[in-house]
Amino acid sequence: MIERRPFNLLGGGNHGWLDTRHHFSFADYHDPMRMHWGSLRVWNDDTIAPNTGFPPHPHADMEIITYVREGAITHQDSLGNHGRTVAGDVQVMSAGTGIRHAEYNREDVPTRIFQIWIMPDTHGEAPTWGTRPFPKGDRAGRFVVLASGMAGDADALPLRTNARVLGATLRAGETVEYPLATGRYAYLVPARGKATVNAVTIDAGDGAALHDEPGVRVVATTDAEVVLVDAAA
Repeated sequence: MIERRPFNLLGGGNHGWLDTRHHFSFADYHDPMRMHWGSLRVWNDDTIAPNTGFPPHPHADMEIITYVREGAITHQDSLGNHGRTVAGDVQVMSAGTGIRHAEYNREDVPTRIFQIWIMPDTHGEAPTWGTRPFPKGDRAGRFVVLASGMAGDADALPLRTNARVLGATLRAGETVEYPLATGRYAYLVPARGKATVNAVTIDAGDGAALHDEPGVRVVATTDAEVVLVDAAA
């Protein structure tokens, strides 16, 4: 099955400093039919105004992936980590037994991010944080694994869950495919551009939820940048 989840029907709203849309139940948005997709718990589409951001707050037992679409995000946490992640790059925070962090847009332009939460397979481990660059040219016409807890993905940021986060950049007319193992849940969102996903038209910001499909076939209608999560049940 594949279900299109249009951007204009997502939860969330504009809070002034933050314009956010929630693909799944989050904060004040609650939809009992959209609590998670397999182990994928949260996918937020956030636009953060210049020189604002999320002040220090706690998390535990969650894998939190930030995909920066435009601008940059500056991270600091209770472990003493501090870093700036720019457009196209990714950071991962494994909240583990507990961590406090802040995420600020220190830029003079809006920052746009996907914030993705995946439920961990293990508990009781120490929290960690990391970031690394993923040049868009390296993902031209193909999926590249950005973060993973699956075997064989040594070049990706590590996750403590049986899941992958992948990205691809496509020119209009290009096709990219990704196989799905039996029982897996996939969720894809274009960061920009338009594509068909298993023959269903998906615009920028829309979600495509797939389950019991043999794979994901993306055909770019325009130049496009897509992010995909492959998650366990």
